Amino acid sequence: MIKLYDTGAYLVHGKDLIPDDGQAEAKLRGEDLNTTREEAGKATMAYNILNSHNTSGDMANLKIKFDKMTSHDITFVGIIQTARASGLKEFPIPYVLTNCHNSLCAVGGTINEDDHMFGLSCAKKYGGIYVPPHQAVIHQYAREMLAECGAMILGSDSHTRYGALGTMAIGEGGGELAKQLLGKTYDVAKPDVVAIYLDGEVAKGVGPQDVALAIIGATFKNGYVKNKVMEFVGPGVDALSADFRIGIDVMTTETTCLSSIWKTDEKVKEWYDIHGRSDAYKEMNPGDVAYYDGVCYVDLSKIKPMIAMPFHPSNVYTIEELNANLSDILHDVEEKGRKQLSGDVEFKLSDKIRNGRLYVEQGIIAGCAGGGYENICAAADILRGQFIGSDEFTLSVYPASTPIMMQLAKNGTVADLIETGAIVKTAFCGPCFGAGDTPGNGALSIRHSTRNFPNREGSKIQNGQIASVALMDARSIAATAANKGFLTPATDLDIEYTGPTYFFDQKIYANRVYNGFGNPKPEEEIKFGPNIKDWPEMPALTEHLLLKMASVIMDPVTTTDELIPSGETSSFRSNPIGLAEFTLSRRDPLYVGRAKAVHEIEIEREKGEHLCHINDEIHDIVKTFKEKFPDVKGSDVGVGSTIFAIKPGDGSAREQAASCQKVLGGWANIAKEYATKRYRSNLINWGMLPFVISEDVSFDVDDYIFIPNIKDALKNKDEIIKAYIVNKDMKEIELRLGELTDDERTIIDKGCLINYYRD
Repeated sequence: MIKLYDTGAYLVHGKDLIPDDGQAEAKLRGEDLNTTREEAGKATMAYNILNSHNTSGDMANLKIKFDKMTSHDITFVGIIQTARASGLKEFPIPYVLTNCHNSLCAVGGTINEDDHMFGLSCAKKYGGIYVPPHQAVIHQYAREMLAECGAMILGSDSHTRYGALGTMAIGEGGGELAKQLLGKTYDVAKPDVVAIYLDGEVAKGVGPQDVALAIIGATFKNGYVKNKVMEFVGPGVDALSADFRIGIDVMTTETTCLSSIWKTDEKVKEWYDIHGRSDAYKEMNPGDVAYYDGVCYVDLSKIKPMIAMPFHPSNVYTIEELNANLSDILHDVEEKGRKQLSGDVEFKLSDKIRNGRLYVEQGIIAGCAGGGYENICAAADILRGQFIGSDEFTLSVYPASTPIMMQLAKNGTVADLIETGAIVKTAFCGPCFGAGDTPGNGALSIRHSTRNFPNREGSKIQNGQIASVALMDARSIAATAANKGFLTPATDLDIEYTGPTYFFDQKIYANRVYNGFGNPKPEEEIKFGPNIKDWPEMPALTEHLLLKMASVIMDPVTTTDELIPSGETSSFRSNPIGLAEFTLSRRDPLYVGRAKAVHEIEIEREKGEHLCHINDEIHDIVKTFKEKFPDVKGSDVGVGSTIFAIKPGDGSAREQAASCQKVLGGWANIAKEYATKRYRSNLINWGMLPFVISEDVSFDVDDYIFIPNIKDALKNKDEIIKAYIVNKDMKEIELRLGELTDDERTIIDKGCLINYYRD
């Protein structure tokens, strides 16, 4: 089904793979193809797009300027506030503000419409594009109206992926978007490029989510494509519709890759033609001989309907395998889940077995992954004439945009779905991050959406409530719905898929979307709701640091959802201090109190209080480290909190995972490695030190870590930074910061991105 190459490989004429096994160049010469690995590496689509957007003149160290940007309503407020504080005058490139996350009523925090009116007023003032609530989810609007072959788009959402339409798109934290708004660049080392070689054709009933989950299962845990570009090539691409490719592409985020790009053809041209943007299309292919740093070979004909069990998209099985080994697999999932949940709630799935079959309580087809036209039409073909039943099972369908909803209404699909007992709703991302269709306690939901981390369905572990999500394709969700909640792969049903033609109604956006790009109105007043707050002042780095360990997380991977929860916190995203109260609340509820207590020490120190006099504990710690460093002055020692996690930052791009720690007085993270580039970038942009430690050190909550001369170490680019765990004695440890650009070092030194630009 899927094979990962141990070496790089050459792709010849877009179809033949030659592994880089020492004989490759001889084989190429035998075919009169004289090239080197370096030259062939320049023949990938990814290289050429990056090269055309790089401003550094050095392809090893990229400084990218994007063509367009996009954000939604739980990120754009913070981004614009950051840029405003840093001197923003107008949006230099098209910047789209969609309203697809905080579309429902607020639960605490900001009245969501306040955020929307803030966005509209900023679009007017700075020359932006504003998409009202329920019109489209962020990524569907970007596909329909922003994507262009050969372009680059930056989005403040991790699933910013438009590679199937020939656009290299990257999801990052808000700080990176603020940089672009201020005319600066996205700085990154040139990424490796991995070929995702598709071969064969999918079986009837197999959908894009099935292919995506199979690829995620093969590549996530081993980091095969981590921070790399996935380039989709091979004859298997040709047989897939544009919608099908999009459904695979959006899920590449879950592999932890940096971005994705696909070859384009007549099917992609037809997509642009349908959407009235024919000029945005051009044919894209790798060169005659292209070199890839790795290959993921996918035989599409062998892909079966898949399911990603709780609590990660990489926890994949075929539905056939799950049904055949139900008790054993559920037991294994329960054991892993209990460890991940740390015993905070009772997690059980074995009670879902009814008469030897798995019963689920909810099905959802939604968002940027599931809400596409072809997915919903295929689901309707399966369900037409059926009824989902009158038991616990429910089915909700969210078309990804109003134009899709309009066409589904015109061709009768909406009526067909409603007749089955399904509920058809407006474009909304809520089911993907825990703000819509929350199942009951203990329930299992199957979803064609992007993630199934704990709480992504809206349950509240800290309050004793746990539901869980399994990811599946819309087709198999519909097959399960037709069987009234009993897990069923779509391939078990003999269905004729009608494939109705799609017509895009341009008037829907023309009549409702505010497009002010190129026409800023500086006189426009920004509308602030009472809970939209400015960023608090962030202190600059001090000569020395004294960090107190406020949380220790020993899970193999820590998601951004655990660092700052999604769902019910969304309406606090415009209030940095209010949102910070939720930091680590689902993973370590005592963290906030610990971090605040440390921050109070720093506040007293900044007021001029002698460090030794603040409290007895600090007095003893200072006394201990001054025995080794007698010349260190207390006034030069900043006091802050830190956390240790094995591998933090998987999942969402949300910058608040870092900024909330900073607001609470955080100065650093210490990790074995960082799950994604974007989380590490978020730390840096908020002035936090992204420490990595290679040695096995057992940290405890409330440990103090003294880092002498950190300011000089940062400036001098020291590879190893000596630090000390301070109790009654001093235990030396070695920390590293890894590669940092000069700008990134300055940002940390200044205390955050806002200070950097303000100064």
